[in-house]
Amino acid sequence: MADKPPVRELGPLQEKLFKIIFHHNTPAGKRFDIILLIAILLSVIVVMLESVRSLYDRYHFFFYTIEWILTIFFTIEYILRLWITRRPIRYATSSWGIIDLLAIIPTYLSIFIAGSQNLIIIRALRLLRAFRIFRLAGYMKQGQNIVNALKSSRLKIEIFIYFVSVLVVIIGCIMYLVEGGTNPEFDSIPRSVYWAIVTLTTVGYGDISPDTNIGQFFAAVVMILGYAIIAVPTGIVSAEFIRADGKVQGPKRVDECDSCTWEDHDQKALYCKFCGDQIRSS
Repeated sequence: MADKPPVRELGPLQEKLFKIIFHHNTPAGKRFDIILLIAILLSVIVVMLESVRSLYDRYHFFFYTIEWILTIFFTIEYILRLWITRRPIRYATSSWGIIDLLAIIPTYLSIFIAGSQNLIIIRALRLLRAFRIFRLAGYMKQGQNIVNALKSSRLKIEIFIYFVSVLVVIIGCIMYLVEGGTNPEFDSIPRSVYWAIVTLTTVGYGDISPDTNIGQFFAAVVMILGYAIIAVPTGIVSAEFIRADGKVQGPKRVDECDSCTWEDHDQKALYCKFCGDQIRSS
């Protein structure tokens, strides 16, 4: 069994900063997170405006300055998060820690790789913090139910995708035999398979279409079949979602773990179910 990452004691300043940065249910913590969200949103807007050539030519230096100011702010914030957690490795390897790190790397990469600063748009992922800050945890829970439903129905969906893949190859081969001799658009089986995928999924680009009566009749059958096929994965996921949503779960505790910042705890939980350390109330 692997040893747990080392646990360190926090000083008074670290304890105070931890409550501000991680405890979003406190007034100071909520103010900090709102400021953080505004900074993230501003950063994303700047990246979007930079992609407009006329604005980039006129305000390039302004955008460049704002971008570096925000990057330095996010860098300091990331370092503080590592400094004030009792298990910094836990935070650095958590989903939030990875997102926070990816949010600051592009600007530094732009010094060596031109154009990499456009990857700053990754910072938009940090806007998900709004779900925690504004008490929208219920929406996050529903989103988690959808993810769980997709995981539960993964095997059925994989079998379905395999079946559809075989089906479009068969349909493509048939259309090549029907249209290939007279219609130059169906000049190969791969191109015919492409038509089958577009038609069966009801996308209907219209760049390839059959000319013969038999081909048009067969295409109509494929179109109708497409509606039935689309309904299958929807029904599979919906059934799993209803099953997962029907499980009654108690209210969750809002206190975050000081060690790993995990917050999805049961109401009466005394220890973190992710790292095992004791949960302290705010």
